[in-house]
Amino acid sequence: MILGIDHVGLLTADAEGVGALLAVLGLSKADSGVAGDYGVSCDFWQVGADLAAPAVEVVAPVREDSAVAGRLARGPGLYHLAFEVDDLGAEASRLRANGFALVDAEPCRGAREGMAVQYLYAPKPAGVLVELVQYATARRGLSQPSGNPISTPPKSGL
Repeated sequence: MILGIDHVGLLTADAEGVGALLAVLGLSKADSGVAGDYGVSCDFWQVGADLAAPAVEVVAPVREDSAVAGRLARGPGLYHLAFEVDDLGAEASRLRANGFALVDAEPCRGAREGMAVQYLYAPKPAGVLVELVQYATARRGLSQPSGNPISTPPKSGL
């Protein structure tokens, strides 16, 4: 089940520059990390200190063969919409049965502590990349996740 919007991802080669713009808008960097499977750094910017509040994630490559290199070659901008879920596998299966196309065959480790993610493309007319996020301890909605977010070794595929 979808518990809420976790974040909106922005893709850039200049994380510091985008961060400066977000600061002008009144956001503060709340968290950061590297999603090694994808070869990207991720800075999470929010209004206020509530980590359960939706964030703006600034995604930037940390290596030339990063999973976002091809997308970034088309230019920076909106990258994905991310939703926190209580059961990553069940939600990915439900969306796939409703026309979403899997990008990752299996969940991967995310950039935050205890975060597992899986990407899917929404069908037309939306055609947007969707990220499903499950935390070891849910941040919103339910008090406990219903399943193990990563039950197999991480794989990448963006």
